[in-house]
Amino acid sequence: MKWEKFDRGVFLLNVLGIVYNPETRMILIGKREKDPFIRELSWSFPGGRPGYKEDLEVYLKHEIKIKTGLDANVDNIVFAKTYPEKREFLSIYYLCTIVGGKEKAGEKFAEIKWVKPADVQKYFTTSLHPDLLVYLKDLEA
Repeated sequence: MKWEKFDRGVFLLNVLGIVYNPETRMILIGKREKDPFIRELSWSFPGGRPGYKEDLEVYLKHEIKIKTGLDANVDNIVFAKTYPEKREFLSIYYLCTIVGGKEKAGEKFAEIKWVKPADVQKYFTTSLHPDLLVYLKDLEA
């Protein structure tokens, strides 16, 4: 696709899960290595790019399972954004809660880790929108 011919309205969609444990007030992130689209990406939320015919929430549940080994409920959309590093990417963030499974790093994740929501910035090497950071910090309160 020749992105330069479009001046608006065409994005690569990502759906991402903010996997939250209300008991510990921690969220799950995964360490990626050699991301083919954003070289600067290291840690991220589990998710990916759904197909055109896939239900976004069903796809995200599947991605969380194959990347973390965990079964999750996809509760609701909490944020959407584009990235200064890659303007054609549009990400939709969902709040998700764990309902089962066995924790294990899987597809494209070399490692997974539970962290305090306020500490996410210490791990991520790509931009996090200030409004998303406020939302994450509120999860800890």
